Amino acid sequence: MNFNSSKIAEELVKTSEKIAKGYKVLQDIDTVEIGTTPKELVWSSDKIKMYHYTRETPAKCATPVLVSFAMLNRQDVLDLQSDRSLVKKLMEEGLDIYIMDWGYHTRADRYITMEDYIDGYMNDAVDFLRKRHKVESIHKMGICQGGTFSMIYSALYPEKIKSLTTYVAPYDFEGTKCMLYKWTKYIDVDAMVDTVGTIPGEMIDGAFGMLKPSMNVSKYIGLIDSLDDSDKMMNFLRMEKWKSDLPAIPGEMYRKYIKDLFRDNLLIKGEFELGGRVVDLKKVTMPFLNVYATEDNIIPNDSTRNVMSKIGSKDKKEYAFPGGHIGVFVGGKSQKELAPCSCQMGC
Repeated sequence: MNFNSSKIAEELVKTSEKIAKGYKVLQDIDTVEIGTTPKELVWSSDKIKMYHYTRETPAKCATPVLVSFAMLNRQDVLDLQSDRSLVKKLMEEGLDIYIMDWGYHTRADRYITMEDYIDGYMNDAVDFLRKRHKVESIHKMGICQGGTFSMIYSALYPEKIKSLTTYVAPYDFEGTKCMLYKWTKYIDVDAMVDTVGTIPGEMIDGAFGMLKPSMNVSKYIGLIDSLDDSDKMMNFLRMEKWKSDLPAIPGEMYRKYIKDLFRDNLLIKGEFELGGRVVDLKKVTMPFLNVYATEDNIIPNDSTRNVMSKIGSKDKKEYAFPGGHIGVFVGGKSQKELAPCSCQMGC
């Protein structure tokens, strides 16, 4: 094997120079901020909060939109930075946006159930908006686990939801294309919950990291090429700040989520119960937009798409986004295409 020593030396010099410039860029960075679009707290219950994004102009749509993100990560990723903010883009399209903040739970919250979240907090937040805006129903948007919860809510309270939009949400947990779905069939969730009470976010995030381990290395290798670019460096740091912010999950909610959905797949079978009521997906009759990511390595496409034949909506559409799970709500393409698409609802 022939080695060009001068070429290698040249690349080492270039890399060293980039690292030196990168160190200077890092020194000049004061704070890393995300979620900077102005908003105000309008409702709270226990540790759960709801914020209203403030507008400079009146909304074109009189019906408010309530957004729910997954509980494992913070909703701030939907407002990562000014040019990569799904929230900001939705507002530019004329929507009046509210967002749920699930808060940071401790061991003291271990007994909070899925019923508490959906029948309690989410329903109370929806009723607050209905009263505040003097409307019978609102638009609901849910992302990932927040989409699953929003679907369940819409089946139980269809009269309160005018339209439903979900992004990369899991509904059918039967497939084996994703290792996460396989693992949850065998983990002893009862032992986990009974032992630690509230599940640490880092524990769940570790499982996600094992789905595609190469990504944990490749992102840092790729960072070398951006060390001397302050804008790209800030993009990277904002995303890493969000990824490292991992709230814990109340044990009783997690127990039901894993056993009834991931393990037994009761929702898509029409056998899932919440608060003693069977969740009938045929009662989801409002207009529905189902967004999935074609390259999603966390939620398989079939897991999302299979709900289409189960719901009762006649006005239902799918949107295949050419990208990954997170790219659906932070990528530049999603800002240009998905936000306008999500706004095609009766106001």
